[in-house]
Amino acid sequence: MVSGPLEEIIIEKIKKRGGITFEEFMDTALYHPGLGYYASPENMIGREGDFYTSPHLHPAFGAMTGRQLMEMWVIMGKPRKFEAVEMGAGAGYLCRDILDYLGRPPKEPSLARNKAEFSRSLRYIIVEPFLHFEKKQKELLGDNDIAWVKSLNELNGITGCIFSNELLDAFPVHLVEKEDDLKEVYVAFDGNSFTEEKYKVSREDINDYVVMFAPGLQPGYRTEVNLRIRGWLRDISMVLTEGFLLTIDYGYSSREYYSGERTAGTLLCYHKHRVNENPYQNIGRQDITAHVNFSSLKKWGEESGLKTLGYCPQGIYLAAAGIDEVITELYAGSPAYLREVAKIKGLIMPQGMGDSHNVMVQYKGKGLPQLRGFSISNHEKNL
Repeated sequence: MVSGPLEEIIIEKIKKRGGITFEEFMDTALYHPGLGYYASPENMIGREGDFYTSPHLHPAFGAMTGRQLMEMWVIMGKPRKFEAVEMGAGAGYLCRDILDYLGRPPKEPSLARNKAEFSRSLRYIIVEPFLHFEKKQKELLGDNDIAWVKSLNELNGITGCIFSNELLDAFPVHLVEKEDDLKEVYVAFDGNSFTEEKYKVSREDINDYVVMFAPGLQPGYRTEVNLRIRGWLRDISMVLTEGFLLTIDYGYSSREYYSGERTAGTLLCYHKHRVNENPYQNIGRQDITAHVNFSSLKKWGEESGLKTLGYCPQGIYLAAAGIDEVITELYAGSPAYLREVAKIKGLIMPQGMGDSHNVMVQYKGKGLPQLRGFSISNHEKNL
């Protein structure tokens, strides 16, 4: 039996319209003010919550992100002001680890000078729409010089890097299923529980998306369509005058995403570190995610003036970018060295986030800069 204030809100929407798209259902379940999964202060992220991300796994991830930002700053000619804009900062662990790493004086003189100069240039901005997350971030980050904004629309003229880790997978998606033609999944209510019904697609650009990225769908094939990425990229390009977009998330190229191996799509739910495939339970108390189609990120980014510099699995990227140097810098001579290395392996090994997560960097500016993180492998041409 359905119960709870968020369920009642969804039921009222369904009664008014006779059914809502899954995208609207997912948007309400995740983001309804005060009650949605991300909008509620009661839900936790991390080991004590429903899932954890790379920054929860080890501070070396933040150190590597700090090194990447510094490399971008060097490529841009060491501007006097370099803005690092983090979206989806969660509890603030990634920001903390970036700033802790940049504040740690290294033994190598040239790196020490670069770190010090970069730190003076750095302006750190967190885009955080939810007050409870902002409060947690401020508690963790203390006196660090950080600015907070509610949305990208509050920014303009950014020179630097806009970046996110596991943000796009939480964008609400349309669910579609191929029959004789393409149908969209709508959420209905039978008086006792939520049910699914299939109708004509709610937007013509869903058909356009499938023609572009998934033209070979066979009858019975069910999958997701994330259209919100396109508008997000347009917003990024509008506020970014010059610099980089760094995206880390789990996902595939469109060829892999819409292959015969994934006839049921990629939609997953996370509740208390357990995975399930039922978005109609624990509404507002579980995360709902779908993998990212990085081919759409490339195509739509290029339409918005963002050139793709590189794309590859997180593990290869971190290895190429010098995670071995960071391990030495942070833990050489420490009795905890072997223990820390064992933890860091979760970031780079194929059995963990090293293979499940991918890294993409896009660029707005002159030329096509070369980043160290893609020096071993760059799958950008496969997108």
